Amino acid sequence: MLRERTQRQLDGVLAQGGSGGTHQNRSERDTFAGMYAERLGRLWSVENGLCFGRLDNADDTSLYIGRIGLADDDQRRLLIDWRAPVAQPFYGATPAAPMGVTRRRHLQTKGRTVIGIDDDLLDLDGLSEEDVATLNGEAALLASLAARRTGRMRDIVATIQAEQDRIIRSDLTGILVVQGGPGTGKTVVALHRAAYLLYTHREKLARRGVLILGPNLTFLRYIEQVLPSLGETDVLLSTVGELYPGVVPRRRERPEVAAVKGDARMAQVVARAVQEHQRVPREPLEIRLDRYTLKLEASVLEAARSRASRSRRTHNEARAVFVRHLLNALARQAARRLGRGMISDEELADLREELRTERPVKAALNRLWPYLTPQRLLIGLFTSPERLAHAAAAFTEAERELMLREPPRQGENWWAESDVPLLDEAAELLGDIDPAVLRAGAWLMEEEQAAARAAALDERHHQLQYAKEVLELTGLSEVMDAEKFAARHLTDDVYLTTAERAAADRTWAFGHIIVDEAQELSPMAWRMVMRRCPTRSMTIVGDLAQTGSAAGARSWGRVLDPYAAGRWREEHLSVNYRTPAELMAVAADVLALVDPGMKAPASVRETGVRPWAVSPVSSLGDVVKREIVEDGRLVVIVPESRREELGEIVVRAVDGAVVGPGAAALEAPAAVLTVAEAKGLEFDAVVVAEPELIMGESPRGASDLYVALTRATQRLGVVHDGPLPDALSRLERHPIT
Repeated sequence: MLRERTQRQLDGVLAQGGSGGTHQNRSERDTFAGMYAERLGRLWSVENGLCFGRLDNADDTSLYIGRIGLADDDQRRLLIDWRAPVAQPFYGATPAAPMGVTRRRHLQTKGRTVIGIDDDLLDLDGLSEEDVATLNGEAALLASLAARRTGRMRDIVATIQAEQDRIIRSDLTGILVVQGGPGTGKTVVALHRAAYLLYTHREKLARRGVLILGPNLTFLRYIEQVLPSLGETDVLLSTVGELYPGVVPRRRERPEVAAVKGDARMAQVVARAVQEHQRVPREPLEIRLDRYTLKLEASVLEAARSRASRSRRTHNEARAVFVRHLLNALARQAARRLGRGMISDEELADLREELRTERPVKAALNRLWPYLTPQRLLIGLFTSPERLAHAAAAFTEAERELMLREPPRQGENWWAESDVPLLDEAAELLGDIDPAVLRAGAWLMEEEQAAARAAALDERHHQLQYAKEVLELTGLSEVMDAEKFAARHLTDDVYLTTAERAAADRTWAFGHIIVDEAQELSPMAWRMVMRRCPTRSMTIVGDLAQTGSAAGARSWGRVLDPYAAGRWREEHLSVNYRTPAELMAVAADVLALVDPGMKAPASVRETGVRPWAVSPVSSLGDVVKREIVEDGRLVVIVPESRREELGEIVVRAVDGAVVGPGAAALEAPAAVLTVAEAKGLEFDAVVVAEPELIMGESPRGASDLYVALTRATQRLGVVHDGPLPDALSRLERHPIT
């Protein structure tokens, strides 16, 4: 068996262990261990449902279709990877266009046992009327739709539809926008597209990696098993809030505050905040030393500032230019004070070094042009009405009031998700500070920093040359990157995957980015995302009708034209595979409130169960008990202001029920979530509490209610105290029994 063989190979490499041997030996062990471990992980992850289909072709050949490709020792193909071009007829063939296929067989397996078979007969010639009448080409799809939810998204690799398959296999270049209503499969299409692109463009994407951005951590937990089940185990899944290494935003923030911080004008606010730390006084600055007093005239200060600005370096890097100019001026002035007159360059350098170590000089230089971190910059901005008023002059006083905050207390998690794009913007303008400076707690001389960087570059050059020579001698130059080899040669660190390295590097440029629920990203968040993909190779999936954030997208053109005008294209998903027609009819009435011109996606099935409404809200406990789904999942979607109150009712009524997002919400028989927390998820049954209040609390209330009504795969109900919105007039009244 391939898996057992791979395990033996990995065990053999690990048995060599230890840190002994040459750099070459250690590097080879790391390489092979990483390769075998990755291969073994892929084989384990695709074990369930490894083979799911067969194509019987008109030329009497048959192909088995699976999650990955497999061949025997003689390189005969036993299993075709679903992403391979030859497997495309499994998704695209129809009776009208059979693509050379006479029969498509869907295989259902449990472990390694076949437990079910569904056949689609695509060549109708020669079939009797009785045979034709019994054909059901959607059997596998409908079976998957009727299945209970498990708390995790499953792949749809065995039931991909033709319109989905076309989008999955779309070209890598440019930005692909997938616009689709609820239940059209946007997320699973995006995930399968990630797997397809990694298979088709492995060499191009393996080094830079693929980033998938989701709306929240619960959503990422919901989808995390899909890509491994498709044979891909090294893709970075993240939220916008996780894109800045070292910052974990946990503070809840009011929607109106997040909307202001997400405004595109904040880019100018951050830039002006940086510039505020580069202003010089208009009056002469005196620096008192033990033996004499030095004076920096305003013209000298302005000349230093101007020279640093013209260098076009980031703030922290330009400080070297600023400081060197002032130290030269101070050294010449000190020479005159000491009566030395004209001095040589060596004497000037000695005197400059002497002044640099003087505490008053260091204090003055740090005050005039301080080293800044993004965190320090934003804390100083948001805690100072004066600084904020100057930097955010384009905002109203009310908007600036929303941004003002108290300084952080020790141990306090001060950051919200809306701060992360601002931190990233600040980092772009400020640049890096030498880690040695931060560790020492004091600022090193710029010349010393430059010399250290030059020495490091020189050492890296020698190590890279050494790595290339070793790889050529060992015959591995074609299969291993010299830079990666050199990095391992310099350290004994453990092997890091592409995803792990990318997650720790703010400046990482990905080969492809997929953004789910993309309509929720603010303009500032888009700036951060675009920085991480200079090639603009992206897949963006979303639904403008579901935009809940006041800073979210209202049109894809307004979002993308500033970054990729003429380089983005749009595809539409029009079929709703999740939400039954009875539920979608109710949701369509709410969609008309969002935009009368929008059309709800057409549902492929009916359940015969009409959505209902009951009152009062105090009956919620009895309602939830009645609606619990055996071996399935139920969610109660509530207004933000009543989450805790209504959550207590549900927790008392149902053992194991949970309130709030997270992994527990995906496993519990009943969960209580707000609309934002439920976005992107699906459940067997949904109960929406107080729809009028949900609409009233949100800046895009109709969109939020539309989202809430379209999370269910089977049943939908509403509990309320006040009158129902007119848009919910289709709901059937149910008594509490």
